[in-house]
Amino acid sequence: MNIFVAKLSSRTTSEDLQQVFGEYGEVSSAKVIMDRETGYSKKFGFVEMDDEQAGLNAIEQLNDSEIDGSRIVVKKARPRTENQGGGGRGGFRPRNNRY
Repeated sequence: MNIFVAKLSSRTTSEDLQQVFGEYGEVSSAKVIMDRETGYSKKFGFVEMDDEQAGLNAIEQLNDSEIDGSRIVVKKARPRTENQGGGGRGGFRPRNNRY
């Protein structure tokens, strides 16, 4: 089960997520998403747990709880859809293109 965790403190690390979610079952991966340019946390992350029931229990218990002084949001991650890009400039076209 893939779990989305939002509203993290900038101090929260992937290891912190691993430890907190590990109290509810085996965590196969935990990652806080970092900004490539600045190196700072984007204040959200993902946790993967193989046991779906353990994941659901973690979601129920940890949603709206506090980690590192921040009240977090925890929910089942939605799969990415085709039209969700990285937010880059892939589709950008100048208006008055005279090429």
